[in-house]
Amino acid sequence: MRPVATNVNEGNIGFQIAPMIDVVFVIMLFFMVMAGAVKVERELNTKLPGSAPAANVDFVDEQIITIAENGEITLNEEPMDSAASTTLPQLKGTLQRLKQNADSTKSPAVVTIVSEEAAKYSRTIDVLDALSVAGIENVTFTVSEQE
Repeated sequence: MRPVATNVNEGNIGFQIAPMIDVVFVIMLFFMVMAGAVKVERELNTKLPGSAPAANVDFVDEQIITIAENGEITLNEEPMDSAASTTLPQLKGTLQRLKQNADSTKSPAVVTIVSEEAAKYSRTIDVLDALSVAGIENVTFTVSEQE
């Protein structure tokens, strides 16, 4: 057998760019697919704790509305509207401010209605209307104790 003459330059085909481009495209495709599967941090539903603005007025946890026999209404022992008033504008305004303050501090507005036994039911309804206008839903009832 005769030896085959080989050219030294035939075996070295040089640097091939086409396979390198294919590899780069495959890697780029992998990262594009993986980037779509990762949630962006701003899309996560997280709520960071915040601070409520400090109010100068300190409200007690429970507000007590007293209805007397003669129709007088007091809020935490402070007289509100007159006994003849059925719309109770002063009480409504105070209760609305109470509700806004409770909402800003994220605490419930709790109101207890203390009614004397001989007080008219229509007066209690007037107070309930004022609470409804203010949006206060946590209301309890009691009667005044005889001493």
